[in-house]
Amino acid sequence: MYPEPVANVKNALWAAGAKDTVKVFDAEVPTAAAAAAALGCDVAAITNSLVFELAGAPLLILASGAARVDVQKVAGVLGAGKIRRATPEFVLVHTGQRVGGVAPLGHPAKIRTLLDSSLAEHPILWAGAGDHNSMFSISYQELRRITDAEVLEVR
Repeated sequence: MYPEPVANVKNALWAAGAKDTVKVFDAEVPTAAAAAAALGCDVAAITNSLVFELAGAPLLILASGAARVDVQKVAGVLGAGKIRRATPEFVLVHTGQRVGGVAPLGHPAKIRTLLDSSLAEHPILWAGAGDHNSMFSISYQELRRITDAEVLEVR
C-alpha cells in the first residue's frame, strides 16, 4: 500500500502509458543531493519539480537538481509578469503533494509545466514520486510526453 500522493503518481504514470518505475526508500530523499546519493547518480540527473506562482496560477518547472532557476529569464521568455516561489500551502493545494516530494504529475488538475532543456543530457532522469521517500526514473523524451511540458532553458 502506498501513501495517496504516491498512488496518484503511479496511477498517472499508468494512465499516460509510461512504465511504473517508482522506487521507495527507507530514508527520506527530500533534496536533489539526498536523492542523488541514495540513487548513486549525478545530481544533475535529478529532476526537481519546482512550483512557482504566476498571476495566481501554479507554474511547474522541472529543473535539473544542479540548476538554479532564473525566474527573471523564464518570465521574460514567457512574456509574463513576476514569477515567485510558491508557498508550501499553495504547492499542497495545487499538487496534492508536499514540498520536497512533488512529482511532475499526479496532481488534482493539469498544471502548466516547463521542462529544463539541460535535462536532455541525461539518458535516465529521476523525479519525485509524490512524497519524501519515493522517486521514479524516466527518459527526458518520455517525461516531456507525459507532462506535455514546454522545453525551455531555465538558467
